[in-house]
Amino acid sequence: MSVPLSILDLSPLVTGGSVQDALRRTLDLAKNAEHFGYHRYWVAEHHFTPGVASSQPALLLGQIAAATETIRLGSGAVQTGHQTALTIVEQFGLLDALYPGRFDLGIGRSGQAKKEVLREAAKVAEPQEERVVDGLLIPKPFSWAPIFASKRTALASSYLTQPGAEPLPLNEVLDQISGLLAGPVSDGEGNEVVAVPGAGADLEVWLLGSSGGESARTAGARGLPFAANYHVAPAKILEAVSAYRESFVPSATLSAPRVMVSADVLVAEDDETARRLAAPFALWVHSIRTGLGAVPFPSIEQASEYAWTDESRALVKDRVDTQFVGSPGTVAEGLRTLQRVTGADELLITTIAHDHADRVRSYELLAKEWHS
Repeated sequence: MSVPLSILDLSPLVTGGSVQDALRRTLDLAKNAEHFGYHRYWVAEHHFTPGVASSQPALLLGQIAAATETIRLGSGAVQTGHQTALTIVEQFGLLDALYPGRFDLGIGRSGQAKKEVLREAAKVAEPQEERVVDGLLIPKPFSWAPIFASKRTALASSYLTQPGAEPLPLNEVLDQISGLLAGPVSDGEGNEVVAVPGAGADLEVWLLGSSGGESARTAGARGLPFAANYHVAPAKILEAVSAYRESFVPSATLSAPRVMVSADVLVAEDDETARRLAAPFALWVHSIRTGLGAVPFPSIEQASEYAWTDESRALVKDRVDTQFVGSPGTVAEGLRTLQRVTGADELLITTIAHDHADRVRSYELLAKEWHS
């Protein structure tokens, strides 16, 4: 029996399009996703990214909830380094009050994750080579350290946090969030405060991670579900799911580990058409990997005109090689391999195409194939 399929949407802009177009397309895709039978619809949080309109998940999720009826909605992920636990709980508590029982609070580490990447980059380690594990490609890892250490990242960070503010440790943030959701919270001297809205909200809390680091281990230790990013960091996927499972302690939330794994996907009626529609993906990833932030998704014509060098191709190779592209049968076979090798209980699909109709059609074709 196939595991559920869900969607991660960045509300991508495309060349020649606008933010308004991107957001309208997200609402349309969400309505279609519900009709196609997808289990969840998550939106990402990205800032200072020219080609991504999903900067404020809670605001966008409210609009999606109003346009849909039953599909679960969530964040992939709210970045804890950019706001307080109270703000997060109030935002998602408000959503739950208006549309009860439909929301997932997916949490990421942002600022703390960047520090971990820079620490890891400073260590001397044997380089990992590309390999295939039971049919699944595990590429060489990509290091975000130069981008995280760049002046552009420093400028962006100066607007994302208050002066002098430091992100709280992940466990402390989660303690605050869980306490506020359970509400009220007290200081031990009889003084209490209650998050309104927020206390008592029916939210499913997830942690997201791209490695076997703190997020994976913390999700396991706290008995929370974990979403691992094959589409962001394919080289680290097995490390991430293993660290989560090895750390898992049963909780009131879960009696056994629960893993969702993400994947880049583009489906069309046949392999050749899919490859043509997916051609701009490499150029889009290149803009991310060079520290510009994702640009508006290029057209097929723009992609064909780009002058690639060996160096620029190497920069995006891991993402291009691990994108599942092809006919419904081709892609479903690849995703079943991903699910089998990682033991995923659910797959989180992210698809970008320059033409909105092609993106919707990709999700439709995959859903029909997956559930047939």
